[in-house]
Amino acid sequence: MFPYRHVTVTPKLPEQICRLKELAYDFWFTWKPGGVEFFRTIKPELWREAGHNPVRFLMQIREEDLVAASRDEDYLALYNRVFEQYDRYLREEKWFEQNYPEHREHVIAYFSAEFGLHESHPIYSGGLGLLAGDHCKSASDLGLPFAGVGLLYKHGYFTQKINGEGRQEAEYPYLNFFELPIIPVNDSAGNRLLIPVELPGRTIYIQVWKARVGRVCIYLLDADIPRNTPEDRGLTGSLYGGDRECRISQEIILGIGGVKALRAMGINPRAWHINEGHPAFLVIQRIRELVRKGVSLETAREVVRSSTIFTTHTPVPAGHDLFSEKMIEVFFAKIAAELGLDLSGFLELAWDAERESFNLTLLALNHSYLTNGVSWLHGKVARDMFRARYNRLHPEEIPITSITNGVHTGSWLAGELRELYARYLGKGFLDQVNQRQIWEKIDNIPDEELWRVHRSLKEKMIDFVRASLKKQRRRNYELTSRILEVDEYLNPEVLTIGFARRFATYKRATLLFRDRERLSRLVNDPQRPVRFIFAGKAHPADLAGQELIKQIYDFSNEPDLRGKVLLLEDYDIHMARHLIQGVDVWLNTPRRLMEASGTSGQKAALNGVVNVSTLDGWWPEAYDGKNGFAVGTEREYRNEEIQDLDDCYSLYEILEEKLIPMFYRKQSGLPLEWIRMMKNSVKTIAPVFNTNRMVAEYTERFYVPAINRGLYFVRNNYEVADRVSAFKRFIRERWDGVAFVAVDSNARPKMAVGEKLMVSAVVRLGEIAPDHVAVEVLYGEAGDGGLSNITVVGISCEGETEPGTYRFAGELSLPQGVLGYTLRVRPENRDFPYTELPLVTWAPGL
Repeated sequence: MFPYRHVTVTPKLPEQICRLKELAYDFWFTWKPGGVEFFRTIKPELWREAGHNPVRFLMQIREEDLVAASRDEDYLALYNRVFEQYDRYLREEKWFEQNYPEHREHVIAYFSAEFGLHESHPIYSGGLGLLAGDHCKSASDLGLPFAGVGLLYKHGYFTQKINGEGRQEAEYPYLNFFELPIIPVNDSAGNRLLIPVELPGRTIYIQVWKARVGRVCIYLLDADIPRNTPEDRGLTGSLYGGDRECRISQEIILGIGGVKALRAMGINPRAWHINEGHPAFLVIQRIRELVRKGVSLETAREVVRSSTIFTTHTPVPAGHDLFSEKMIEVFFAKIAAELGLDLSGFLELAWDAERESFNLTLLALNHSYLTNGVSWLHGKVARDMFRARYNRLHPEEIPITSITNGVHTGSWLAGELRELYARYLGKGFLDQVNQRQIWEKIDNIPDEELWRVHRSLKEKMIDFVRASLKKQRRRNYELTSRILEVDEYLNPEVLTIGFARRFATYKRATLLFRDRERLSRLVNDPQRPVRFIFAGKAHPADLAGQELIKQIYDFSNEPDLRGKVLLLEDYDIHMARHLIQGVDVWLNTPRRLMEASGTSGQKAALNGVVNVSTLDGWWPEAYDGKNGFAVGTEREYRNEEIQDLDDCYSLYEILEEKLIPMFYRKQSGLPLEWIRMMKNSVKTIAPVFNTNRMVAEYTERFYVPAINRGLYFVRNNYEVADRVSAFKRFIRERWDGVAFVAVDSNARPKMAVGEKLMVSAVVRLGEIAPDHVAVEVLYGEAGDGGLSNITVVGISCEGETEPGTYRFAGELSLPQGVLGYTLRVRPENRDFPYTELPLVTWAPGL
């Protein structure tokens, strides 16, 4: 193709509304009151045609429509009200500045392969991206000095079409970046900022785009520029697309290119957050920068680790990014040489011996100060997953904690409910979404008012679903009668259950269909009918997931289920809002221990929709018996078939015996028990499972400690990092000589409450000083699996018994119960947590 330049021709904005364009380029409009109306009011039909994209909307609107808006007193009042709010939002002091004023200039970089901000910016695939988008919105609300880094995909994820045979077809739209709410970043000379990134045998160049999210900026990297070859331009073509070479190239662009882009813009973060393993190559670039300055490799690794945070979202080993030895050699031989490493040494940075691959999750884990899963249960699953790496530690001490995901309240709460809540919770309730006492006021909302608003949202959802189905059937050239019958589908009086999410097999979208006869009875009950709505995409390479879509489509067209079980195509943020705000029940049936968190149910609960879910992900932390329903138990299964049968039986038992009767049991025309559960759902889930709470927790537990530790490690020309790397090297080289020589105690099979347990140990340390180790008693409840709910008590060094050998002794009071105890010795250094150097020697044969 011949070269050309872009020219964007837009209508002139009247002086009275000249700031419209400013807000069009800030995703703030998506979650603040009046933000969407600000554009939609001018020309509603065009707003829909523009895909709710304010930039495209302003490109396509006629100048006379803008002039008319500028002369409309009601619109000008809205305009002034929105900008007064916007200016105040950008100007006022926020939570972070109030609590951590000393860190207001210390940027936190947040790297993620996808960001789900709004349907007008489709560079997300599912939960990971939506979480990242909500994370950035709350970072803005709380005033964090925060910068996101991601990739800008020319074709987004994919648009899903379901054809007349029920097969998913993936279409990749061409995104015109000049029509998106993003702007290109220029260098100091006013030219487009281009970042060189080395790939095998060549250098490619990455353009940087900026998306504003209130007070936060997300920088998106784009390889689709004329300076690159056609093949390299396609590297940022689609999210999670291409072969393994494309995947590693994307992740090099994200991790290495992302660091270089921040540096080029003069942004020097003090904390670095790796959101899932995809961006983990950022640690390689940061190490490389330090080595180029003359810092030793091991010291550089300590510096990087001191300020790095890693969040894992994957509950199964198969979900981690793995690359072969040969691929790492091809892509990283030059960088390895720069670091003074041969291939073997480079591979050791993240080698997964079990899978014989270079593992990006391990790369992040090995170079992070703090690591977390995304729910309490997922934290436990992640600790079990990486037990082999920490095989000398007790499993409860494996340094993977948890911060449970949440959702951005302002983005997912229906506008009608926002107004209703404001009347009874207070106008500023969205600024206090973490406060339980605020949400307790939900009980003050009259039942009939809440039900009326829910009914209105349900009617909107029904209209949306019908329009979506008719559009699909017209495109598939179905019979006119098949298109017209859609208008009879769904009824606001009928219990409607939604299931919408990524169609991965472990999410078990077809669990209901395991008992086809009971399903038919439910949907055809003349007195208490039920309707089911399904939606979701399967990855184009996930044939098993696509087969689930086909199965549900086929079921939905069987005579007894037709019009009662519905399958929608192209699930996205826009559809999600309609469903989570309009159905009565949100169904979630993942196979237990395979859902890291999940957030769609949190969005539904915020809108008074009742959750029915297996006890996986976030739900075990939220479920209290009064705010929804739990499918199955917390039992662990070895056989998936038995687990599926049990959970199917449990689900139908809940539906038939509890949920359906409760929904249809009415007094004075209202389902009072159901409304009580709706209120319980809102007031128990909304104040906890939101991203304001989540980001505040990250700040207090991760970001601020990482900033402080990072600053400490670089002080005095990396003095602390040097000291730590030297200490670790010294201990590693000598730890094999550490051993217990003797252990003694006054323990008896039975001891009285309050009686002191006296312990002593003689430990051979060799060249290691006694103040560089901790000798500890570890005790806990004794069971088949060993010790649990452990407590650790240190004992003191009483002196040297012979050269390199020391006696330690102490006493403690054991709690009542059947207990077990043991002794251990481990490294001790005030500059790092001992789990960074998990060399533990346990007392033998106690």
